Amino acid sequence: MVTTAPYGTWPSPIDARTVAAHDGRPAFVGVVGDEVWWTEPRPAEGGRRALIRRRPDGVEESVLPAPWNVRSRVLEYGGQPWAGTVTERGPLVVFSDFADQRLYAYEPDSGAAPRPLTPLSAVGGGLRWVDPVLLPDRGEVWCVLEEFTGELPTDVRRVIAAVPLDGSAAEHRGAVRELTDDRHRFVTGPRLSPDGRRAAWIAWDHPRMPWDGTLVMIAEVADGEAEAEFTDVRPLVGDLGPGTPGGGDAGESVAQLEWAADGSLLFVSDLSGWWELQRIDPDTADDGVVASRGLCPAREEEFGGPLWNIGQRWFLPLEAGTIAVLHGRGGNTLGILDPVTGELVDSVGPWTEWAPTLAVHGSRVIGIAAGPHSSYEIVELDTCTGRSRAIAARHADVLDPAYYPRPQERTFTGPDGRDIHAHIYPPHNPGHIAPEGELPPFVVWAHGGPTGHASLVLDLEIAYFTSRGIGVAEVNYGGSTGYGREYRERLRGQWGVVDVEDCAAVARALADEGSADSARLAIRGGSAGGWTTAASLTSTDLYACGTISYPILDLAGWATGETHDFESHYLESLVGPLAEVPDRYRERSPLYRADRIAAPFLLLQGLDDVVCPPAQCDRFLAEVAGRGMPHAYLSFPGEGHGFRREETMVRAVEAELSLYVQTFGLTRDDIPTLELRT
Repeated sequence: MVTTAPYGTWPSPIDARTVAAHDGRPAFVGVVGDEVWWTEPRPAEGGRRALIRRRPDGVEESVLPAPWNVRSRVLEYGGQPWAGTVTERGPLVVFSDFADQRLYAYEPDSGAAPRPLTPLSAVGGGLRWVDPVLLPDRGEVWCVLEEFTGELPTDVRRVIAAVPLDGSAAEHRGAVRELTDDRHRFVTGPRLSPDGRRAAWIAWDHPRMPWDGTLVMIAEVADGEAEAEFTDVRPLVGDLGPGTPGGGDAGESVAQLEWAADGSLLFVSDLSGWWELQRIDPDTADDGVVASRGLCPAREEEFGGPLWNIGQRWFLPLEAGTIAVLHGRGGNTLGILDPVTGELVDSVGPWTEWAPTLAVHGSRVIGIAAGPHSSYEIVELDTCTGRSRAIAARHADVLDPAYYPRPQERTFTGPDGRDIHAHIYPPHNPGHIAPEGELPPFVVWAHGGPTGHASLVLDLEIAYFTSRGIGVAEVNYGGSTGYGREYRERLRGQWGVVDVEDCAAVARALADEGSADSARLAIRGGSAGGWTTAASLTSTDLYACGTISYPILDLAGWATGETHDFESHYLESLVGPLAEVPDRYRERSPLYRADRIAAPFLLLQGLDDVVCPPAQCDRFLAEVAGRGMPHAYLSFPGEGHGFRREETMVRAVEAELSLYVQTFGLTRDDIPTLELRT
């Protein structure tokens, strides 16, 4: 029986604890022998990431018990935290543990405990490691070393280093051998050529972000009397810069590279305006210029993405000579590319979004994918048969899927006629409808990044609201990825303008067409989305309220030492150089526009956040205090940038709903009441 009740008051089986228990997704898939391994979140275990293995018989089990937390802090956003192989004694895995950031070696079938490979450092953030490459024949693991040299977050250097597997460096920093110097501020882990004679990696420097411009570096691997070293280190292709053979000032972002079996180098470059897969032969240099060839050109699709995590993979070569690729526009899919003919055959299945992590085992490709009606799961493609299937971490309906939202992919028209891409989730509940003539409340979701995008996949947090009668609009505002470099660079110098305008344009369009109640619009976001939310609330009266999570609120403070090294120059492209446009930093910052905020808000912040520190929230709240605007501030000890713990997520989701209940004039008694202060 269908019951008529006002939007926002519908009962739902999707409670906040269900949302929290299923938050996050598997990541960093790999193959160890005949087994598939990956990491996955454990919200109920303090938010740690567990390392999981799937045995050949299909049994899944945790490799390491709590409290082991397989997660790197390099760049604060981390990256590939483990590597594994099989020795005569069984599986061997090297991993980074979040608690102390040391590298550990572990043989899970031996019965012995993990043993440390790297030392501790009391300087600043210590020593951190990511993107390991296991080389048992050399008795080493090669990876990125991030070393703090002082107490400031920008007192840091990064190199590619070799760590002995025998544990001799566990107490001695000097036993860690540096394979590169620190000429570049940022590097990825090395990729070794099939013959082992060359290594290649990606590098970049401030003020570039990796989606602005990167270099492909290459070196000869020379075996000395006792150990290998890199010689003839040189840039091969990428953002070489003006005056350099093959270089220019347009910027070129290379997001990933891998060696092909024939010794050529495969890489993803956006020089054409889209991240495309290309091939180069390092031996065919002519006057310092290396010719490259697009393997699947002129498709106006992305074959790569923003390098937020070191070790991300959008493609991998297969032993048959074909290449597994993730590609698409907006979303993406898994395909198999013939690099000779350019033919691209896509896998078949319900998945509309693949995470940038791939592994290859013979003719099989393993990835992590989700769809509008399924959460992220481990998926295997058999390239011989063309069959795709979920093999691990399988999606399971924890409740009746009739309560899942019914998303719509839409393109709206923004200022100056520009396109704005969005996913619209109208209210949906199989047991309830609204009274005739009532329009639903809608919440605009601004994604983080801002160089990122919202994926069209099942999200129980969205379902939490839509099943209660509150619509959600996820906006991929100008600056989002997935639509080419031109769309991505709409935000250049315009952060706090274009993102705010695009979110508002979608909200207004929904109201104008009769899909949303113009008096009951809200906005929410975290990190860069928190900035967009705060900037919107201090620049427009469109929204009735907003939820601001771990935000940037003071641009000048963020640009002068209040964030980590990786993003410390990000604002130079998003806003402009501080020295040249200081007034712009102040004019756009919500901190200095607090007197303009005209709607109630909820502010959520992790107290251990080093990316968007709580000090900015403290200053903002001091400016808001006494102005008569209802608001609430919830802070969470032990949480960093983004919430991982079950209890935190439960409190945050219920508090957000309570804000909407109070602001929209709804009646509910199934959540704690959020206390709003003025």
